Amino acid sequence: MTPLPVFLTAMFLLNITPGPDMLYVLARATGQGRAAGLASALGIGAGCFFHIFAVAFGLAELLRTVPIAYAAVRYAGAAYLIYLGMRTLLTRAGNSASAPTIAPAGLTRIFLQGMLTNMLNPKVALFFLAFLPQFIDSRASAFWQTVRLGLIFDCSGTLVNVVVALAASSVGIALRNRIGGAPFFRWLTGGVFIALGLRLAHRDA
Repeated sequence: MTPLPVFLTAMFLLNITPGPDMLYVLARATGQGRAAGLASALGIGAGCFFHIFAVAFGLAELLRTVPIAYAAVRYAGAAYLIYLGMRTLLTRAGNSASAPTIAPAGLTRIFLQGMLTNMLNPKVALFFLAFLPQFIDSRASAFWQTVRLGLIFDCSGTLVNVVVALAASSVGIALRNRIGGAPFFRWLTGGVFIALGLRLAHRDA
């Protein structure tokens, strides 16, 4: 497989596994309906732009000034992805994340909350820094490659969250509880993280 198909496959698997962003969308959609769920999904997607460009500028600067630091970023990213995978696999089913109950708010506020929640989450920044570099060719522009891959990832994730919002607003709390606690998603997420980390660690510099 070429790097892009590998990226697209990993991206799809990661975007369909529940995380804090999806749980926030679920909470808004089941609590306030379709419009609130869509507003939260779009807000989260907007927040990802901050991380995409932050990582893009950082990687480009590293390659320009300290090329050897790029290898350090790759290995640190590999370790972080493996850590996330192991932690996910070792989490007991009873402790799996579930969608929280959130106080009602207006659509503008819901959008801004979703955006700020994503922007201010350091784990999102760490994930982007760990995930995107393994698909970057250091011989080409790191900035534009990172932006392109980041936007593809963000668009895919936003579409998934939109679908979740539409489904949750119709099905309601039953879907929220099923997605939040399904062991299948926990094992799938952990396995994908570990596989990506191992691939990044063994990739030729």
